[in-house]
Amino acid sequence: MQYIRLTRRIALLGAAATLLSACATKFRSYDGPQVSRLRLFKGRRLLVLDGAEGPLRTYPIGLGFAPIGHKQFEGDGRTPEGSYVIDRRNPDSLFHLSIGISYPNAQDRAFAATEGKSPGGDIFIHGGPRPGIDPVDKRDWTAGCISVTDRQIEEIYAIVRDGTPIEIYS
Repeated sequence: MQYIRLTRRIALLGAAATLLSACATKFRSYDGPQVSRLRLFKGRRLLVLDGAEGPLRTYPIGLGFAPIGHKQFEGDGRTPEGSYVIDRRNPDSLFHLSIGISYPNAQDRAFAATEGKSPGGDIFIHGGPRPGIDPVDKRDWTAGCISVTDRQIEEIYAIVRDGTPIEIYS
């Protein structure tokens, strides 16, 4: 009887250790070629990470719930278009991990101001969707961000550095 309890306890400890080690993989390391820029093709729903020699990685993406056109105002559900940079990262993102895009730029702010509206902000490339919270049956579900899977954002988070340019095309 004690042998069975000991075996059960060892099995439970092993399962707990396995679960904890799975959580530890959120932050990956990368020692490959440096990413020189990101190119995002909204129409093709594709993110390309370029190095000096050409494309290093490509990822399918989801966009804002109103994906056509350039983001102009807070709450419009659009994803920006134009030239930006990766300017921050959030290891505690509600969407697993996220890296920030420098939207809005001066032009975006000026246009929104002429209309008397806010341009919005907090545009990220992030994981998700979050089961039970975000729709899992739609490709374009964010408020204007770019979504990839949790495993893909782990890789992107490790590969892409702050200051990397991103070009977002229609």
